[in-house]
Amino acid sequence: MTTPVRVLLADDQALVRAGFRMVIESQEDLTVVGEAGDGLAAFEHTRRLHPDLVLMDVRMPVLDGIEATRRVLALPDAPKVLMLTTYDLDEHALAAIRAGASGFLLKDATPEELLAAIRTVHAGDAVIAPTTTRRLLDRLAPPLDPDAARSAATLTGREREVLAGMARGWSNAEIAERLVVAPGTVKTHVGNILAKLRVRDRVQAVVLAYEAGVVRPGER
Repeated sequence: MTTPVRVLLADDQALVRAGFRMVIESQEDLTVVGEAGDGLAAFEHTRRLHPDLVLMDVRMPVLDGIEATRRVLALPDAPKVLMLTTYDLDEHALAAIRAGASGFLLKDATPEELLAAIRTVHAGDAVIAPTTTRRLLDRLAPPLDPDAARSAATLTGREREVLAGMARGWSNAEIAERLVVAPGTVKTHVGNILAKLRVRDRVQAVVLAYEAGVVRPGER
């Protein structure tokens, strides 16, 4: 039998943690290994318990979720971090992504969405819905970054087209259809893009695409 994905819950509301625990523990492939009520405790528990994934609230006492995420991801063999937020356009969400989180989940997500998000992030992908990603970046996109532009300059023309599609929220299938190439080819391009840009997932690549000016806020 496959070893369950080990999840650490970090939220300052005990009832929220209890609800997440109940949903997660109902699944054979997932297990909760610990809980933390503040960001510093989340970091310490991560260092001690070695979870595969941390479900991290943005707003917590002692240490907020953004700084806790930075510290967690600086650890050896760091887990994935899935950020929790109350609002769809939380002003901290982009900061969370830039800190290294693999995406974010609204606290009012359904149990099915929570479970899918955990499994997706653990598998190495990101979980932010494309439309939400676009709204966030359109509102919060940073000014052009010369370092990001230099990284993007290493991409081929086709890779830039694929990156632009990713930034517009298109799935691999949609990118393949629009560029008239095979889905497998798009998957290969995405892998090459992540490697060249030295980012961990699609979300990080999309942030860099905005920073580099590959796409602009509001562009469709």
